[in-house]
Amino acid sequence: MILTYHGGACIKASAGDTTIVLGPVSKGSKTFKPANFGADIAFISLNHPDMNGSSEVARGDKEPFVITGPGEYEVSDISAAGFSSGSVYGGHELINTIYSIHFDGLSVLYLGACGDAQLPKEVLEMDSPDILIVPIGGEGSFTPAQAQKAAVQLEAKIVIPVLYDDKSLKVFLKEAGSEDVKSVDKLTLKPRDLAGKESETVVLAA
Repeated sequence: MILTYHGGACIKASAGDTTIVLGPVSKGSKTFKPANFGADIAFISLNHPDMNGSSEVARGDKEPFVITGPGEYEVSDISAAGFSSGSVYGGHELINTIYSIHFDGLSVLYLGACGDAQLPKEVLEMDSPDILIVPIGGEGSFTPAQAQKAAVQLEAKIVIPVLYDDKSLKVFLKEAGSEDVKSVDKLTLKPRDLAGKESETVVLAA
């Protein structure tokens, strides 16, 4: 699996001929650049222009399969489950969906713009994810301190922050004891690469 960051809460994950996108930025966003690549599956956590740009990841006649809320999903060789949580991202109370995704032999937990300090019981009772993608910028989603608390609770092997700026990233890395971490353009992972890893922070550059 190859993971890249595209601003906001947008992560692209590719393996073989399949590409999924988490939280694609739409053209209506006033904060981030819209997504500009094709995807087979789009996971929308929040109905907000910063994260609901499924139309931006269509290419020609190819439309992505769009997943927009709680439930269980099977698409090709990908299985996923969505769980409802709260957010006041953008200053409005919104329903945020947390996604647990199994793709290319790895488990990914994507928190979207979650702002609930208490994660859903179903999420806390799941097996620890290989990769946790967590918002750290506040503004209605987790603050850096809340994000680090969630990372500890969930015991992920790798933690990837999103929705950050320089200030919130600095605070989060200090909370995580990872102040020396440098950003990378992409993260390439196979299941065997995770052996021995525990709450390792990886910062993907936009």
